[in-house]
Amino acid sequence: MSGVNVEIRWLEAFVAVAEELHFGNAAARLRMAQSPLSQTIRKLERSLGAELFHRSTRSVELTAAGHALLPHAREVLEQLDIAAKAVKLPQGRVYGSLTLGFTGVLNHLSLPPLARAVQQTYPDIKLTLVGRIMTQDAVHQLESGSLDLAFVGLPVDSSRINARLLAREAFGVVLPTGHPLAEQGTIDLAALADESFILPPLSAGSVLYEESMRACSEAGFYPKVAQEITDPYMVMMLVAAGIGVALLTEGISAMLPPGAVYVPLGGEPHYMNHGLAWSIRPGSKARDAVLALSEKVLPTPPDTM
Repeated sequence: MSGVNVEIRWLEAFVAVAEELHFGNAAARLRMAQSPLSQTIRKLERSLGAELFHRSTRSVELTAAGHALLPHAREVLEQLDIAAKAVKLPQGRVYGSLTLGFTGVLNHLSLPPLARAVQQTYPDIKLTLVGRIMTQDAVHQLESGSLDLAFVGLPVDSSRINARLLAREAFGVVLPTGHPLAEQGTIDLAALADESFILPPLSAGSVLYEESMRACSEAGFYPKVAQEITDPYMVMMLVAAGIGVALLTEGISAMLPPGAVYVPLGGEPHYMNHGLAWSIRPGSKARDAVLALSEKVLPTPPDTM
């Protein structure tokens, strides 16, 4: 942006409008009147030589230029905040901000201990958690820099991402309580060939989908899909409602809603590998500190190293 003169307060105004998509709400958030806010956005647009918002009487939307500017504007403001903290904190203190993506209920065994450890060990690191991030989306966001870390299913298909195994969980089947096989100690997956399954959509880029399809294929059938949904807990709710059955990992067995039961699969086990991923690009001291901390809190299982 050589030769471009942009004031910090203009970027603050832009980020507020971009996040609120409403000039009135953004003005209230910034504790200023709406007219000066609109003038500030116009100054920024003139300075950059690009329109940042599509405005109408009913809506405000980011233009392509606005979408392109937003992550950089956030980064500038974030770096200023970090710099201000650096002046005040003792030398050697780790500070900064990190954004961590996670899927949801599948990370209930890994997310809480890591988040608690970060808060206790590095109180000057601001950890922002972003939920419902499927593996494929997590990879894209790690590559673009909008996420610093993410819980993912392994393997990760990207040469620009590093990942470490956190846990291996065996698959089982979630059934409605009235199902004829609900009382079995284990279930042969082939016995479910005629059942309707609840799965994540193919487009979600979920490792859970890929592993479910692989397990069914090895059992000799292609699953009939009753419903596609990304949220694993909602999958369990639909099973409890009798919509179908689902393949999920053993860790969710303690979180089942009323009306659903978890039964382990018999025969050759199928596993889902849970991992922590980050970009191969050099990261901040805060990211490196949290990665090192994660190895203590969530070590790679010794029998898989």
